[in-house]
Amino acid sequence: MVSAAWTELAGGDAPDGCDVLVIADHASATVPAGIDLGVPADAMRRHIAVDIGVAAVAARLGFRAVLGGVSRLVIDYNREADSPGLIPIESDGTVVPGNVGADREARLADYYRPYHDHVAQLVAAMRPRLIVSLHSFTPQLATRPEEARPWEIGILYNRDERAARIALPLLGEAGVLAGDNLPYSGRVLNATMNAHAEANGIPYLGIEVRQDLIGNDAGAADWAARLRPIILSVAAAVG
Repeated sequence: MVSAAWTELAGGDAPDGCDVLVIADHASATVPAGIDLGVPADAMRRHIAVDIGVAAVAARLGFRAVLGGVSRLVIDYNREADSPGLIPIESDGTVVPGNVGADREARLADYYRPYHDHVAQLVAAMRPRLIVSLHSFTPQLATRPEEARPWEIGILYNRDERAARIALPLLGEAGVLAGDNLPYSGRVLNATMNAHAEANGIPYLGIEVRQDLIGNDAGAADWAARLRPIILSVAAAVG
């Protein structure tokens, strides 16, 4: 199922994964017709525009999934509707001139609200045992190249730590270098999970994969295969 604001993946038919929902806010670099961001073409292939590799991982995990349909430079689904960064005018040192004076209400109406309305309806219909928030992160920011991010996986959370506390030891046992609320804190940036998981009392697992690990098909397939059994174990434990 596809709309301008989101794409939905039906997932596999295996019963062990039917109660897991994956949400990937930043899975697309699409800029809709009529919007000119005014950034160089190469910017749309960087982390400032899209979570590199996330769509490929989500497709291979085999769970039902909702993928954001527009670039985070158009509107950032993982921000509150009143956030100053909802329509960014700068991201990691790149100016986005086309967003200066952008029609905020039009982008909310065209993309943000349809996306979150669909996620809310799906969560209400499924009542999943576990929601997985899937993102990727850059090994270093252009504006802070001295701050290397060595983790392979980051597990993010805000108030609800249930799934995180189960997942982190499992990742360690699997030999994965995992960061606890790293490379940044879910207590600061967790809007989608706050709205659709925490507000509904549903356990969630915020997974950030370092983008260089999943930037090609082989990497996406490898990490999907590594993450799926961990996700299933977490879902079983919190259920």
